[in-house]
Amino acid sequence: MGTDRASGQVAGKASGQVRPPRRRQARGERRMAEILDAAARVFAESGYEAATTNRIAAAAGISPGSLYQFFANKEAIAQALADRFVEQMRQAHREAFESADMSGLPAAELIDRMLDPIIAFNLANPGFKALFARPDMPPGLAAAAQPIQAALLGRVEAVLEARAPGLAPGARTRSARVLIQLFQAMVPMVTAAEGDERTAVIVEVKKVLRGYLEPLERQGT
Repeated sequence: MGTDRASGQVAGKASGQVRPPRRRQARGERRMAEILDAAARVFAESGYEAATTNRIAAAAGISPGSLYQFFANKEAIAQALADRFVEQMRQAHREAFESADMSGLPAAELIDRMLDPIIAFNLANPGFKALFARPDMPPGLAAAAQPIQAALLGRVEAVLEARAPGLAPGARTRSARVLIQLFQAMVPMVTAAEGDERTAVIVEVKKVLRGYLEPLERQGT
């Protein structure tokens, strides 16, 4: 009997039926997410250089010792934030560009499809945007988002090529950069507004971008 119980325990472990470690892992993942959320707020409010692990721990509602169970130092926290930021931004760009008929949709609907996922990303992650825009971020971390930004430029250029095939390559790249810069310049207005005012601001942002895109389409056809 004792041997059978022991064998069953071993078999249970071998088959992955031991649950407490998975529960501990889930708790650990939640705690790491809470620390990163708190770090995003502290970095955005205070800047990278002024932020400390003690302040991040306080913002997360834990002791510094608990924080060090998950992250060795501030640099490790910032790198994890960079990784999370880049992955979420990549997903937003996939949603924005991979589901749309670039050439066949009316301009207003196309802009809705492209902008809505990216606006949602910025609303969900205001701390990340503020963090990576600060001049005191280490160059290595700030550079983490550069490949995604380069890919975004390529996606916008592809949209212009599909909708305004007559545009010269240089003009297409320049226009894509202008569209991106226009949008990024207006993102703070969107994130700062609330309720009905935010909805109204988003309408205006889309109106500006449509006003720039539609003449390009006429020019490039």
